[in-house]
Amino acid sequence: MIEKAISPANIQSMLQTLRSHQAQASGLPGAEVKGLTPATGKTDFGDLVTGALSKVNETQVQSSNMRAAYDRGEDIALTDVVLGMQKSSLAFEATLQVRNKVLKAYEDILNMPV
Repeated sequence: MIEKAISPANIQSMLQTLRSHQAQASGLPGAEVKGLTPATGKTDFGDLVTGALSKVNETQVQSSNMRAAYDRGEDIALTDVVLGMQKSSLAFEATLQVRNKVLKAYEDILNMPV
């Protein structure tokens, strides 16, 4: 069984698969290798993170603007200001927790024995 797993043909097949996945991940031309096509219509992970962070930032800016308007004496209900501040705080805390979990997972992967 082990001889079959480490045969030169099997090793070459695994290397070819790894190279094709690497090419797809890096976006290099020639990513289409024997039936493998690049994913179309899928959102990039970086785009999802950027979008989530921009929404959190937008929530914080809105909260800050509402608080400043209330401080200037504009006609804004105090409950709306407090609710906006709580939403902003909750969004920031959730983002912070996600960041901490991602960093912890990254550290765990780095510390794995090879």
